[in-house]
Amino acid sequence: METYKNQDNELIYALDIGTRGVVGVVGRAEGGKFHVLDMEQAEHEKRTMVDGQIDNIRQVGALARTVTERLEERLQVHLERVSVAAAGRALRTEKGSFRLERTNNGEIGAEEISQLETGAVSMAEEKLQSEEDSPRQLFLVGYTVSQYRLDRYPLNSLLDHTGRVIEADVVATFLPSGVVESLYAAMDQAGLKVASLTLEPIAAMNAAIPQELRLLNLVLVDIGAGTTDIAICKDGSVVGYTMTTIAGDEITEEIMRAYLVDFQMAEKMKRSIGQEEDILYKDVLGFENSCTSEELSAAVKTPMEHLAKSVSEQVLALNTAPPSAVFLAGGGSRLNGLRECVAQELGMDLKRVSTAGSNYEKTMFAQDMDLNNPEYATPLGIALSAGLGLLNDSYMVMLNNKSAKLFRSGALTLRDILLMNGYTYSDMLARSGKSLSVTVNGQRITMRGEPGSPATLKLNGEEAPLTRVVAAGDRIDFEPAAAGRDACVTVQDVLEDSNCLVLVNGEEVSVDTELRSGDEVVTMERPKAPVPKQPVEEKEEKLPSEQLRPLDVILNGNVVHFPGKENGQPYYLMDLLDQADIDFDRVDRPVHLKVNGEESEFRHELRTGDTVEIYCEE
Repeated sequence: METYKNQDNELIYALDIGTRGVVGVVGRAEGGKFHVLDMEQAEHEKRTMVDGQIDNIRQVGALARTVTERLEERLQVHLERVSVAAAGRALRTEKGSFRLERTNNGEIGAEEISQLETGAVSMAEEKLQSEEDSPRQLFLVGYTVSQYRLDRYPLNSLLDHTGRVIEADVVATFLPSGVVESLYAAMDQAGLKVASLTLEPIAAMNAAIPQELRLLNLVLVDIGAGTTDIAICKDGSVVGYTMTTIAGDEITEEIMRAYLVDFQMAEKMKRSIGQEEDILYKDVLGFENSCTSEELSAAVKTPMEHLAKSVSEQVLALNTAPPSAVFLAGGGSRLNGLRECVAQELGMDLKRVSTAGSNYEKTMFAQDMDLNNPEYATPLGIALSAGLGLLNDSYMVMLNNKSAKLFRSGALTLRDILLMNGYTYSDMLARSGKSLSVTVNGQRITMRGEPGSPATLKLNGEEAPLTRVVAAGDRIDFEPAAAGRDACVTVQDVLEDSNCLVLVNGEEVSVDTELRSGDEVVTMERPKAPVPKQPVEEKEEKLPSEQLRPLDVILNGNVVHFPGKENGQPYYLMDLLDQADIDFDRVDRPVHLKVNGEESEFRHELRTGDTVEIYCEE
């Protein structure tokens, strides 16, 4: 080992950690292309991966070490930095929306749009977290804006427009932190330091579909052993990722059942379909048998059709229509007849469905190896992405003195990096505490929550906006914002005279009672103390039942009955607020109060037969 050269900064080492095995690629950028110097692969002896995810970290690390040592011996280089990719199986996609009310009348700028999009991404993450039994950290992989709105009017862009309310809808993709951490841990076991991290579908896309072809609506389908990853591009960029759990293993398992063979034999038979006329095999009973390629194709037709149908459903769900062309990659792409099945399910011409590999020569080359193999899409893509700088994660960025985890291709802003490393909208923007609004003697009073403490964000020691683009080697220091306290108000805080009689929502209360949003406060002069009289025994008079004044009204289309109040008081409009199914603590729009079609006040006295409407403005 002492005689080996050190890995220089330009030498790229990439590892593809798959369900079936590990593939290593070493090379460097030369003349705008990636020169593959050597490749090595080894299969797992035991089931150390489950559907593309690491199950046994030590065993995966040991196999990665084996592949690394073989390459080191042939190249006489000590490999210590590695580029890797996370499987697409664990990707979680969710929609999110966010709304901002503007406080100025100026033109909408990039920073304001950034805040809006960040809020929408955070809402998507909150939806995903609410579906989990216990919250877990999620890394943002990427997002696309599906719709902007300005004062409820849909727009393709908000930049330089003016208006009062801006909204954004996004589709965001996240990766659970456990997937990333297990990959880092396996590389640590192998004695390697992760230099860059991307997603397998992104890497495979970079190898199979060069950037200049992405103006077309193209789909890459990477069929592995445990999962099938799908990436879609159009208009010059990758616009979505998805996956299906139906993959190559389903075909292998069908052969095992049909011919009574073990897994390894079934894999060998699967690879022989279309390659050999007569396929020899030994079953688990030890008998030598044979079958024709045609017979074996017929045996796997059903699971192959299931795979093609699943792929088609995912593509159409994400792309909404058949794409211009489909590239099949991965080991499963060589399955005889799969192209025809995929084309049929998508309703496409067979000429528009092809196996990946034909475009490798546009971006890479090797002197003594044939790279034109669809199985090499992911390992070559990882190496290519790091070597040619196709991914921003191919360089190092420090966040709070630790290496930041980056995923998405294209320019990355400070906001993107914070979101990709588990921070949320609330961490970036100081939110004031919630306001509280009450009505005091017919006058509406709003108490503001306390302002929050703003976040501190510095790029290379200097304060910078969230929209600042980050470059290789940059250092980011970030201290999250702290939300302000919610408004807290008692009755005494809103009164000029604390000696009066106070009713809150029709009930007498003390002056230290805490108020809630929507409360109706009414003050009255306290009755004077009576002049003492000669004690006379008096009988307690009960209020006649006819004076209890019950009430029957129509509230929002439903008949509501109220028994009479014991004090004989009438019912007011404010008495119906808690029946209107409106959360006044969280309401963010004007509330309309109507009696018999006319806007009314909280203190409007109700009568039997009145039609009442209480609703939020659309």
